[in-house]
Amino acid sequence: MITIIDYGAGNIKSIQNMLGKLGAESCISNTASEIKHADKLILPGVGHYDHGMKSLKNSGLIEVLNDKVQGEKVPLLGICLGAQLLGNGSEEGDESGLGWIDMEVVRFDDSKMETHLKIPHMSWNTVIPQKDSILISNSLAENSRFYFVHTYHMLPKQISDILSVTKYGYEFVSGVERNNILGVQFHPEKSHVFGMNLLKNFVDLF
Repeated sequence: MITIIDYGAGNIKSIQNMLGKLGAESCISNTASEIKHADKLILPGVGHYDHGMKSLKNSGLIEVLNDKVQGEKVPLLGICLGAQLLGNGSEEGDESGLGWIDMEVVRFDDSKMETHLKIPHMSWNTVIPQKDSILISNSLAENSRFYFVHTYHMLPKQISDILSVTKYGYEFVSGVERNNILGVQFHPEKSHVFGMNLLKNFVDLF
């Protein structure tokens, strides 16, 4: 069972709909008792970093998530803001993140951007793998494109945690992976066949 975490900050139904098209069994949950039985977890998220982190803390789910992800090593996929929350914190706010991956979240650097490029980065873009990974290696044909909507991006401290990069003005980290913990800055649930291929790889993990 794939459990999509409902903490009031994500495109939950669209993720579940795509999982359904893949024939994957999933549920949406905001209760610790259900999350305890999850085989895999998805942490979605859109919006402001502090709002998302406060909502997650107020949900009372952080303890059970720590048990599942860090204790049981259950695979977890963070999406967009959900991926950013995997780190230590963000320039967008003051809240501490989950701290599962040693990284900060930073705003796009205007001084490195070309004049015609707008922030937020809101467009289709390519993703370049940086290491072998079941999550993306089989899903990325040369013409693969994913949908992005974000003003801030991830900045891992360890190169080994970088799963993929994308260029928008300059190269930024668009995916992270540390053992069973994965995160993507883009929205696979909005990325048509490319996103479906990626989610299928997550369904097939382990």
